[in-house]
Amino acid sequence: MASRPTAAFFDLDKTIIAKSSTLAFSRPFQAGGLISRRAVLRSTYAQFVYLVGGADHDQMEKMRQFMSQLCAGWDVATVKEIVAETLHHIVDPLVYDEAVSLIEEHRLAGRDVVIVSASGSEVVEPIGAMLGADRVIATRMEVEDGRYTGGIAFYAYAEEKARAIRELADEAGYDLAECYAYSDSVTDAPMLGAVGHPYAVNPDRDLRRLAAAKGWPVLVFNRPVALRSRVLPAGRPTLAALAVGGAVAVGGMLWASARKRRLEA
Repeated sequence: MASRPTAAFFDLDKTIIAKSSTLAFSRPFQAGGLISRRAVLRSTYAQFVYLVGGADHDQMEKMRQFMSQLCAGWDVATVKEIVAETLHHIVDPLVYDEAVSLIEEHRLAGRDVVIVSASGSEVVEPIGAMLGADRVIATRMEVEDGRYTGGIAFYAYAEEKARAIRELADEAGYDLAECYAYSDSVTDAPMLGAVGHPYAVNPDRDLRRLAAAKGWPVLVFNRPVALRSRVLPAGRPTLAALAVGGAVAVGGMLWASARKRRLEA
C-alpha cells in the first residue's frame, strides 16, 4: 500500500523571516500613499514590541485591530502592486538561512511545503512563491468593489490555523502523524499539536515552557540572508498557492543553543 503524502507547515514571521511580514511593508505602503508617517511610526513601535518581547494574545488582538482599521478603504490592486515591486528589497535580507535549508530538506524528502501565517495573502502568497512553497494559508480580509472594508472574513490565528491545516490535510490526503510544523509563538500551539513532528523555532517564553513539557525539539535560527544568494529546488509543476485566507493582519524568543536534528527522509 502506497504511503500517504506529507507536508511541512511553517509559520512565517520569526520562523522563516526575521520580523513581521506585514509590518515590514509599512514604509513602502507610506511611499505608495496608503498610510501616514504617524502610522509608520506606530507600526515601527509594534515591530519593536513584537521582536523584543514577542506578542501575547492581547497584543496580537490590538495589532490585528490596528492593521484591519488602517487598511480600510485601501485599493487591493495597489497593495498587490506595492508588494510585488518591493518584495525582494524588503524580504530578501530577512530570510533565515536555516529556514531555507530546512525547506530544501523537506522538498528533497518529497514533502509539500505550506506557509501558514496570520499575515495576509497579498503579502504571504508572493513570499511563499519566492520560497517555492506549494501552498499558503493566510488571513482573508473582506473586500468590496476592489477595496478592503476593514472587516476580516478569516483570521489565520491560533486554533484557526490548526483547523485550516486539518481541512487541507483532508483535501490533500496528508498523513498528519507524519507531517512537520514549525513556529515561534505559543499562539501556534494548536498548529504544532496537529502534527506528529512539531518544532519550536526561536520560541517565546511560553512556547519554550510548553516545548520543554511536551518534549518538542527547539531550533534556533539567527542567520538572515538574501534569498537570491540561495538556490532553491525547482517547484513542482503543480505548485499553487492555496489561500485559505488573505489580506492584511499581523502574524503572531528563545535564543538558546540547540542543534538542528537531521530530518528523516
